[in-house]
Amino acid sequence: MVAGPVKSAGSNTMPPMTAAKDLSKEAPASPRLRTRGYAILARMADKGRAELAGTLGGYHFDCPLDKALSDFKGIKVEDVRTMIVEGASDVEIAGWFDSHGKSKSTADITNWSDKMEKSMPFEDPEMKEWFIGVCAEAGIDPEASTLFDYLEADDRLSFPAA
Repeated sequence: MVAGPVKSAGSNTMPPMTAAKDLSKEAPASPRLRTRGYAILARMADKGRAELAGTLGGYHFDCPLDKALSDFKGIKVEDVRTMIVEGASDVEIAGWFDSHGKSKSTADITNWSDKMEKSMPFEDPEMKEWFIGVCAEAGIDPEASTLFDYLEADDRLSFPAA
């Protein structure tokens, strides 16, 4: 039987990191998946774990979407990376979010997550051209698609067997 590190009194041995996905072989969690109400968090954590494990594939940790979540809470993505290194689960990271940064009610978190899920880059003049291009590659209608629709379509195209 193989056991993980055991922390004894006075030991600095850290628990192993929560298992990282190989994002060159499978997609991270959907941005719609909510952990303690937070959209994006599970996807961000998957990418952070994969970055640390060297299995990030074509994804990016600390991307604009990750930054939107950290900005909403007033925390630093680097602090999330530290939590991941320490082996935190998605639920533990969400609990840390709840107790750090800007204070947010459950309603605030739900409203923000709902807004992010409904975000339509086609309606943003600064993102419209980019969004038309990436939606064409993904085979979806940019006028009727949300950012999350695009991310999920891109994930399906990248990993059709998943």
